[in-house]
Amino acid sequence: MLRALTEAGAISRAELARRTGLAPSTISAVVGELAAEGLVGERGRPVAVAGAGAALGRPGTLVALQRRAGTVLGVDFGKRHVRVAVADLAHAVLAERARVVAEDLPAAEAIVVAAELADSALADAGATRADVTAAGMGLPGPIHAGTGELGDSTILPGWVGVRAADELRAALGLPVEIGNDANLGALSEWRWGAGRGARDLVYVKASTGIGAGLILGGRPYHGSGGTAGEIGHTVIDPRGSICRCGNRGCLETIAGVPAVLGALREARGESLTIGEALARAAAGDTGCARAIADAGRAIGTAVATVDNLVNPSRVVVGGDLAPAGDLLLGPLREALRLAAIRSAAADAEVVAAALGERAEVLGAVALALERGVDHVLDQAAWFNPRP
Repeated sequence: MLRALTEAGAISRAELARRTGLAPSTISAVVGELAAEGLVGERGRPVAVAGAGAALGRPGTLVALQRRAGTVLGVDFGKRHVRVAVADLAHAVLAERARVVAEDLPAAEAIVVAAELADSALADAGATRADVTAAGMGLPGPIHAGTGELGDSTILPGWVGVRAADELRAALGLPVEIGNDANLGALSEWRWGAGRGARDLVYVKASTGIGAGLILGGRPYHGSGGTAGEIGHTVIDPRGSICRCGNRGCLETIAGVPAVLGALREARGESLTIGEALARAAAGDTGCARAIADAGRAIGTAVATVDNLVNPSRVVVGGDLAPAGDLLLGPLREALRLAAIRSAAADAEVVAAALGERAEVLGAVALALERGVDHVLDQAAWFNPRP
């Protein structure tokens, strides 16, 4: 029941019985006991991640875990930011903090920033580290499942070879789970955003780097070593520029944010930011629109290969380029249609992400929720049968 409640956030008794296979009378009895302990309470409609558009309500009274059951912490480390979110086990985001940091900040310094933001966000939520059952963290780049180390193709060179989860665990004094940022984006969009209801999903994060997170058969898929979905290093132009991974003509060298801005630098100036480029494109600047469309076509060509391999029902596009909307997605869809086999292309609905820049930190929250219920079960004396 605790696992079902943690997964659902808020749920009817009938649905709880369906998910657990327990009799309705058993559900009512256990809910009553948990409510008496202050761990479960009734709610009139689902609790959802703020801004995810999921608070539509269901008929009847729902039950959800209360604050006493604990909170979780999500941390997202990016190229130029650190973002933290605190949520309860009913999926309600209680507080968020973010800070712009220097590009390529060393891991040790970024962890200090994360700890400061975590304490501030917890204070905002009226909680402390003692209330946190688990933390999740996300980093851009391949994270080896066996060692927990970031691979050398990451866009964060200061983290290469660092056992990131161990370092954050030591700084916070909390259990920490780690995930690749695209995988976490896939997890959050699948749970709360544009990927809800899809059993086979590809989430594409198009930012400084380009990565894909996979949900296959209703379960996250990371590959044997944790590096599945690295489409940014798909070779698009064998004669193209050398990529940071050492290959030539990778997708990131053509469609990553630095490549988009590089194509515009001579015509639009050195100081142009991606936000300004997107705004100019939306206002009718044909050069900026062309650079974004070119990126969309390149991404669509790479996604077509993924489409042929795993046949997803939905492709969700997020990251820094996603606010371009159909200026990016239109060319992406067309390239996908041309490069994928017809049946696979027809099955794949391409949509914009719903959670925006929060997708990765909310994915870290989702990762922590999966670990948080285990901690509750491990620590909860109330769960032991009474004599």
